[in-house]
Amino acid sequence: MVAPKYVPERGDIVWAYFEPHRGHEEAGRRPALVLTSKIYNHRANLMLICPITSRLKGYPFEVSVEGESTKGVVLVDQVRAMDWNVRNVSFITKINSAKLLEVTQKLIALITT
Repeated sequence: MVAPKYVPERGDIVWAYFEPHRGHEEAGRRPALVLTSKIYNHRANLMLICPITSRLKGYPFEVSVEGESTKGVVLVDQVRAMDWNVRNVSFITKINSAKLLEVTQKLIALITT
């Protein structure tokens, strides 16, 4: 019997490939935070994500994450859509609800100001 394929869900931190990239966009294989629901991701074969980097720069749209398997900052202002199925994303861990709320609040501020 074949195991069901992993479908990313909101709050998951996953490994993702950010190629091709342009300009100041994050590049390469790196962790990313999934913003969209599992239902959306499954139906659309897309997910909205924010890359995570280990380089803290002190920008207003960074949210720090510290866990056993991921350390760095979520780059809320670099949100993008990605085909999770084609790019073979894989689960790392879950972000805690307080940090997910902080990311959501910064995203709302970004798109409404």
